[in-house]
Amino acid sequence: MGWLWAIIVGFVLGLLAKLILPGRQHSPLWLTTILGTIGGLVGNAVARAIGIAATPGIDWGRHGLQLAAAVLLVFIGEMAYMTRRGSRQRA
Repeated sequence: MGWLWAIIVGFVLGLLAKLILPGRQHSPLWLTTILGTIGGLVGNAVARAIGIAATPGIDWGRHGLQLAAAVLLVFIGEMAYMTRRGSRQRA
């Protein structure tokens, strides 16, 4: 059940990241979900490393780090996707 929850959270994080990034993103939903899931895992790892992974109440710091990692990964993934898509269209 933990992996299913991670995928759902990754889906939401990926969509939030797409909303935060300026302009229109062309990457498919499956890529956004994967990058959002990885961003959530990276955010958890960073939160654990700096000691804010488990706090009483809502873990706003951890969630902020997850979202920041997802935004960064979706941005990088979008650039890579468009570069690859552009080179495929020219060939």
